Amino acid sequence: MTNGFFAELKRRNVIRMAGLYLVGAWLVTQVASTLLPTFDAPAWALRTLVVVLAVGFIPATIFAWVFELTPEGFKRDEDVPLEQSIGAQTGRRMEHMIVVVLVLALGYFAFDKFVLAPRREVASVTEAVQSERKAMATKVADESIAVLPLANGGGRDQQFFSDGLSEALIIALSQFDGLQVIGRNSAFQFRDSKDDAKTIGRKLGVAHLLEGSVQHAGDVVRISVELINATTGRTLWSQQYDRPYTDLFKLQDEITKAVADALKARLLSTDIAAAQSDRPPSGKVEAYQALLQGNFYANRRTAPDVKIAIRHYQQALALDPGYALAYAKVSQMQSSLLTNYLPPPPGESRRLALAARQNAERALQLAPQLSKAHLARGTVLDYLDGDLLNAEAEYRQAVALAPQDAQAIRTLATLQRNLGQYDAGTAGLRHATELDPLSAAAWQNLSLGMLASGRNGEAEIAIRKALDLNPQALGYRGYLAVILALQGKSAEAVATAGQEQDPFWRNWGLAMVHELNGERAKSEPCLQQLIARNADDAAMQIAMVYAVRKQPDEMFRWLEHARETGDPGIFELRSMPFVVDYRDDPRFIAFARKIGVMPVESRPAQADAVAAH
Repeated sequence: MTNGFFAELKRRNVIRMAGLYLVGAWLVTQVASTLLPTFDAPAWALRTLVVVLAVGFIPATIFAWVFELTPEGFKRDEDVPLEQSIGAQTGRRMEHMIVVVLVLALGYFAFDKFVLAPRREVASVTEAVQSERKAMATKVADESIAVLPLANGGGRDQQFFSDGLSEALIIALSQFDGLQVIGRNSAFQFRDSKDDAKTIGRKLGVAHLLEGSVQHAGDVVRISVELINATTGRTLWSQQYDRPYTDLFKLQDEITKAVADALKARLLSTDIAAAQSDRPPSGKVEAYQALLQGNFYANRRTAPDVKIAIRHYQQALALDPGYALAYAKVSQMQSSLLTNYLPPPPGESRRLALAARQNAERALQLAPQLSKAHLARGTVLDYLDGDLLNAEAEYRQAVALAPQDAQAIRTLATLQRNLGQYDAGTAGLRHATELDPLSAAAWQNLSLGMLASGRNGEAEIAIRKALDLNPQALGYRGYLAVILALQGKSAEAVATAGQEQDPFWRNWGLAMVHELNGERAKSEPCLQQLIARNADDAAMQIAMVYAVRKQPDEMFRWLEHARETGDPGIFELRSMPFVVDYRDDPRFIAFARKIGVMPVESRPAQADAVAAH
């Protein structure tokens, strides 16, 4: 009975009709899904088409059962004598039609995959970038403020003073609950800016601006400030103060309170807020002035300036031995000299390391609730001792005490990323960009976090923002090229790597993208140039190329060379794309434990890690 029914279905071409209908419906749906968005068709249009095609399947098969195509047109099957039936010929034609439609469907599939899909992805990323930029420009919290650098009304030698007072206001306002305060790096980009308040507010994503000027002459300080609504450009409050220099701290409190009252902001825990102050406990203005001078040179970020900053911080300590913040600052500068610049001779390095450790401990003894003290101790544990678990604990405490300190947030997030805690690290890096939205380094850091967790589209958006903010930054285009290659944008990846200005990063980017594009013959010369020119200062990047090439023995050999040559990139082992693909390899685990990025007490890498791509 069943065989007879199936034979009848074949005779009446019902099965062929079903196949032809399904293949045709799939092709129509695919084409419609591409064309409808082009004409801005509403979302329900495609859904309606799919439903209609699905419902139409039943009447199509019923029609094939009931009717037969004859030379005279459609007739009921029962009215056509078997000897006059051309059902077999019709069936063969339908089979040919099915083949033709399948060829068209496969052709369209290939065209869509290799031509249309990449274009849609590029358009999608472009739209996402524009959307992100628009969101950054328009998403403004009512309770948000940026303290622009106070104009220096004194001589050039007083620039440190006006900058220091601006930073002090940032610190003070950051202690108010619910008030988002933009960090120094982004706010200070508008020094002497010709932009109006609306433009600056839009770029920083804040509702209010605090701006003004300061003049320190002899024993008198004059400060003029105004609070501006960045949306309307209207001044909400303004005041000019003339005070004896000895009343500087009272004057700072007055200004902070006036701004907070105007914004109806509420102070956080008084004890914790007071602990974050940059003032000396003795109240000596001279010690405070020495600290401000130290900050001024520290922010210039060159080795000679860092050494000058240390001398000013030590002067502050000579004037006030109980100045915990000065101890924390000098500790961080000493750690910076050891890790960010050419290392001093071994004897000097040991002395600096010991001093950095002692100064951080002294800062914590004097002020256990000072965020900068925990940050300084975390830096010593992280960069000098390799004790990452305790360093993370110190960084967490620093962020808990100063939840709007972009530096502390970024430092903790970077360590978390390097420990394989991708979700926490990425969330922290994103928050750092909210507090420091015009920092190219913050966006580049976020991009690397996204790349490490396989979120390549978001990584592209972040690195493009970094390039927007700093088009001359070295290495950014190299990483963008790799991200593009991972998304199958082969030609654009090669072109982007070729645009990298730095020869090293250009070579590295081309070695990576050619390999990702399956062009080893083009990748090989670039890799050999890296080995010939940069073996002792870029071993981690060379290891990454070998990881892409699926040559783990060479990769591990270069990782060991990176350790031997003191490449700081080894601490990014667990967040390094492609290299982290080998996280289950016993050699990877052993190496990670050797350099301290996978403490024995931590969870296994398999539980924490996310595929890099």
